[in-house]
Amino acid sequence: MDLVVLEEIRRLKYRYLRGVDLKQWDEVADTFTVDATADYGTRATGREGHQLAGRDAILEFLTKSLGNGIITVHHAGQPEIDVDGDTATGRWSFTDKVIVPDHKVIIDGAAFYEDTYRRDTDGAWRMTHIGYTRTYESMTSWEGNPGFRLLANRWAVPA
Repeated sequence: MDLVVLEEIRRLKYRYLRGVDLKQWDEVADTFTVDATADYGTRATGREGHQLAGRDAILEFLTKSLGNGIITVHHAGQPEIDVDGDTATGRWSFTDKVIVPDHKVIIDGAAFYEDTYRRDTDGAWRMTHIGYTRTYESMTSWEGNPGFRLLANRWAVPA
């Protein structure tokens, strides 16, 4: 087993999550192949997920649904990565928190990502598919809670 390849794929996933949380969309774009697909599922809530085809469609969805004004924190770990030459699969446990100041709500959740990867022509690993299945999602409102206080980076919360 090539430990360097495993580390490159782990770093790819972490770079994607960091890019989403910091709204670094060019960096997020570079984690996907041009022909990537996505299935951002919400089956735990009974709703269908969002199936997307192509890096541009994935980025458009992310920037509209998680852009400025939405605070996110994603943690992924316990990867199970299988490599077969220049392709790989990965399964990750993850938790996330989404804070929506305009609606005074906090969403917590957990899921399992199932991704596929390919070593691209420039030698870098990129995701060819990203998808997850929710295990739970909870929503809490801070409306009417005078003790609640939110401090965030200026880019995360509109002025």
